[in-house]
Formats: sequence, structure tokens, C-alpha cells
Amino acid sequence: MLVLLTAGWSVAAAGGEDGSSLWLRLDNVKTAAAITGVKGTAMTELQTYWQGGPVILKRQKGLPNDGYTIKSQDGKTVITAASDAGLLYGAYHLLRLQQTAESGRYFDLSMDNLDITEKPYYDLRILNHWDNPNGTVERGFAGHSIFVNPDPERMKMYARANASIGINGTVLNNVNAKPEALTTASLEKAKAIADQLRPYGIRVYLSINFASPIKVGGLKTADPLNAEVVKWWKDKVNEIYKMIPDFGGFLVKANSEGEPGPQDFGRTHADGANMLAGVLKPHKGIVMWRAFVYAPQSPDRANQAYLEFMPLDGQFADNVIIQIKNGPVDFQPREPYSPLFTAMQKTQMMVEFQITQEYLGAANHLVYLAPMWQEFFSFVKPGSLKAMAGVANIGDDTNWCGHHFAQANWYAFGRLAWNPNLRSADIAYEWLRQTWNPISNYKWPATRSNLCSALYPARYGEPWGTLVDLMMSSREACVNYMMPLGLHHIFAGTHHYGPEPWYAPRGVRADWTPPYYHKADSIGLGFDRTLAGSANVKQYPDELCKLYNDINTCPENLLTWFHHVPWDHKMKSGRTFWDELCHKYDDGVQEARRFLRIWDAMQPYVDSQRFEEVQHKLRIQARDSEWWRDACLLYFQTFSHRPIPSDMEHPVHNLDEMMKFRIPITMYENPESGYTK
Repeated sequence: MLVLLTAGWSVAAAGGEDGSSLWLRLDNVKTAAAITGVKGTAMTELQTYWQGGPVILKRQKGLPNDGYTIKSQDGKTVITAASDAGLLYGAYHLLRLQQTAESGRYFDLSMDNLDITEKPYYDLRILNHWDNPNGTVERGFAGHSIFVNPDPERMKMYARANASIGINGTVLNNVNAKPEALTTASLEKAKAIADQLRPYGIRVYLSINFASPIKVGGLKTADPLNAEVVKWWKDKVNEIYKMIPDFGGFLVKANSEGEPGPQDFGRTHADGANMLAGVLKPHKGIVMWRAFVYAPQSPDRANQAYLEFMPLDGQFADNVIIQIKNGPVDFQPREPYSPLFTAMQKTQMMVEFQITQEYLGAANHLVYLAPMWQEFFSFVKPGSLKAMAGVANIGDDTNWCGHHFAQANWYAFGRLAWNPNLRSADIAYEWLRQTWNPISNYKWPATRSNLCSALYPARYGEPWGTLVDLMMSSREACVNYMMPLGLHHIFAGTHHYGPEPWYAPRGVRADWTPPYYHKADSIGLGFDRTLAGSANVKQYPDELCKLYNDINTCPENLLTWFHHVPWDHKMKSGRTFWDELCHKYDDGVQEARRFLRIWDAMQPYVDSQRFEEVQHKLRIQARDSEWWRDACLLYFQTFSHRPIPSDMEHPVHNLDEMMKFRIPITMYENPESGYTK
């Protein structure tokens, strides 16, 4: 049987697998099963891909918005929802069961005992695309924008993929918005995209430039309290809704990183947000106002969002949602949560995660982000938020995301936006089963059993358990080989890919340089954010403030975030801080190599194209991990004056080599930011 199945998979591999189908690798079966009831996209999807028995689609008032039930009844499967969107989500749930069905595990293949009730945790589940009018994507590592000259089939697949995981909103353009996003010509393009996404329950939103009344409307000011400015925005919003009746609203980045905002006119964030909210409200539109703000004069960048927004708590209109990055700095491999989430009690908030791996190895490194996001939810209760947004990792590359495993982060974001209480490992298993079938059709060699712990193989079987282990281990491995123990923002000066802890050229603002954050000296390493330092700990609830403020109780994975740690500080392992730092870096390197060994073992069972493409990326990751370890440890050693521990692998490079080396990066980026393809 193993020989036959392997041979069959080889035939499939010969046909080529390029990742373009994402997790929707469904056969077009043109089923003879009767799909009856409400006509629409849900019916079309089931008629095209459902392999089981009769399905009835029914509408029923009283069910939650976007919610649905799936029940087995008299030899039929009945999907019930209050809306077309709910029926579509139910149809995709049924198809997901079909893809992941496995005799004796999770679901009965007969599908005759279904009794499922689902509703989304958040009404708004939104992707933010940082796409530019010229087709580039800021922090995009998977090609150019899919929205510039969109291909209809590509847009249909994009819509299907999002609907299959419950995403119901798309912001079409970069938060660093160009004013021309609101010209009539640009709005016509947005209308065409909205028309393509609407059948899949997806509403479109636009990022706006706050100075648009000046740059597009020809006014002399963009003061949000100026009557002419308010009228201009009202007229523009009316124009948008005539084109796109279900338009969702605006995403706004204001008074941050040089973007214009209400503070330019002596007004507050609340003044600016509420003006826009007022003109959108008659159309039931919303304003998502970002809290990502920082200024060069701030002694601690991590403090500023709290200082600007807390005095405004309770002053925002009821259709304004403050969109806050998960951490207080900027999508670092590990950060504490932004203290705004527990401090603001009278304001609607939404979390902004980054799906694209700006600071996590771009599309070269395999880093599964669901554990990172659930770490956030362990501190910030999901019920305190209004919505979830994710900065997309999608481009026009054939496989959509630049790395086949990066698709898992798009998938996981959607699943967690639907239900933030799902287990990261279960989401990984779901994605693997749908994306990499039929690798379950072989016997996992006993000689491979030492590649991971027994936990996930016992839960999911092989080979799924070993691959789930790889994914679940990947974020912590990345933290270790990049910035362990609370280190952050020690990236190269002209990009966010590799390490340059030494980067501090004259004339560059301090908070754009790594020494601002790591503060290495002869005493130790780390940013003092205690009550005796920048007092960032005071922005957290009292119990966390006390915990973080004491170097002996502060969690070690955030130690240098909150403390300037002496090199000889004793860690829980019994090692000195310096020795622990060295071992953490090396642990990350060893994990990256283990990931490559796991994948190498998959070669007989995975289609050749995707196997080779993933293997190539894992080799890059293993090499990059060495580069991170060697550059950081050798540089920090010039301050610690302590030897690398003898019981670990020593750096294979020297510091002079590291300081001269510039890693070649292949990516698409905004040329204005210094990136090249």
C-alpha cells in the first residue's frame, strides 16, 4: 500500500503543485448531490466542490450576524443562517470538514452526525493591504499588488480564500496613503474591486491621507473643525457611497512618521476621528483610527501612544474604533502587549496584527504566528476588543505569500478573527490537512521519531504531528536566533531583515537605531523601563507593573525589554545572563537546522516543486540564523568582555566579517524606502 500511494503521489507531483490554490485544494466534482434552497455563492461553491450527500440551504431570522448552524437531518445536511454571508461561511465549514475528514479522528467520514453552531467573535475581521498606487507593496515580500489591474480569476480566488476563513473586510491601500486614493478615477477602481468581492461577503475600506482636502480638494486647510473641510469630506463620502453602497469606511494613520493629521492644525486625534465619523455615520460607515504614533524627541518610544490617547479616552464617537498594534513599539518578534488595551476603558479598540513578516525573516523564514497572537490574547481578553485587523502578506506571486508556509499565517489570522479561543496547534493541523494532502497516505518512518517531542504526534498522528511541532516551535526559534530575552529592534539600518546592533550613523534619529533599544555597555544590556527608568511599567495594571518592575520577577522572555540587565545577573537556569543569552541564540540556530531536517524527511511524499521551494527557504533560514547569532553575540561580547560558553557551538564568523557583510535580499518593496527587488 505504501508503495502504491507513494507512486500515486509521484504522479500527482509530476503534474506540478505551485501553491496557487492555497488551502482550497478542492476537486471540481460537479456533484450530482442535490444542493437546494437559497441560491447564491454558497450554493455555487457546494455544487462545484461538495462530494457528499444532499444539502439544504435555509434562511432563518434570529441567528447571530454571520452565524450559522450545520445539522444532519433525515439523510440530508441542513445549513441555516440569517444572511447570505452566514450561509457561505457554513458552506465553507462543511467543505473544510470534507477536506480534513479522517476516519476515527475528529470527524466521521459519513458526515451523518453533524450538529454545529457557529458565530464569529468579532463582526469586523479585516485585512489591511499596504499597497501603493504604483503596484509596490510596503513590507510586501510576495510580489506586486493584486489590486492594480486586478485579474478577475485572481480576485475570485482571493475572495474565496478570505470567505473560507471568515474574513469580511479589505482595506485596499497603504496606511501611508496617497491623496489620489480619493480621486474619482481611483474610486472607480475601488468600485470594480468591491463588485468582485461583494458576492463573498467582503466589504472594501480605504486608507486616507488626512490632508486630502488640500491635495485633492484644493482647499487651504484640512482643519477638521473648518466648515469647508467638513463639507468637502461630506461630499466625498457621498460620492463614494453612490459608487459603493456597502463601503465600509476609512482607515487613518495621522500625525505619525510624517503623515498629516489633526495635530497639524492644533486639534486632537478625537477631533479628527470624530469629524470623519460624523460624515460616515449616515451611511453606517466606520473610522479605524490608528494609535501608532511616535516622535523623535520621545525618551521612550514605547510610552507615546499611551500618553497621546489616554487623555482622550471616552471622547471618540461611537463609530470610531482605535486600531492599536499588538505591542507598544512595532510588530517585534516578541513584545509585551500595548498598555492601551487595558488602560482605555471608554473607547472602542481593535488589535492590529502583522501577518506579513516585516521583522520575522520576510518571506524567507518559516515562522508560524498564531502562537504569538495567542500570547497577546493571554493578556488582552478578546471581549475587550471590537475587531481584529491584520496587515496582509499577499502579493501577485504564484503562491500568494512568497513562502508556502506563510500561507498558514493568512489562514490562522482569519480563523482567530472568527474565534480567538481556537488552539494554535489545531489551526496548524487544519491548514496542513487542507494544504498538503495527501501526505497522510504514508507510514512515517520510525527513524524520524526523534525529530520532535511526542506531544503533537500523539494528538494529530504522523506526519501531521511532526509538522505541527515544527510550526508551533518556529516563532520561539525565531525569537531566540534574532532577539531573545526581551531584546528588540536591532535590525539593519536600511531594512528590517538582518542584524546590525552596531548601526548608529551620525544624523540618523536615535529611535531608528538599535543602540537606542539595546543600550549595551560594560554593565549590561537592555532598556530600563522600570519606575527608576522611563516608567513604562507604570502604564500597565498594578499587578503587572509590580511584576515587570522587579528584575527578579520579570518574565525572562521580556527581561531586557524592561531592565538594563547586568551581564552577571543570575538567571533561573543557574547561568549568568551573558551565558544564557549565548545559549538562547544558539538554541535558535539548532532549531532552524532541525526544521530543515524535518522537511528533508518529507521529500519522498511531497510534490517536487513545493518541496524544493520550501527546502530552499529553510536552508536560507538556517544560514540566516547563524548570521544573527554570530553578529549579535560577537558585537555584545565587545561590551560584556566574557567568553562564549564552552558547552555550545561558537560563532563561525568574526565580527569584522559580520560588520562588512550585507545579505542579499530578494523582495518587492516601496522604492522610496530603499528596498529593491
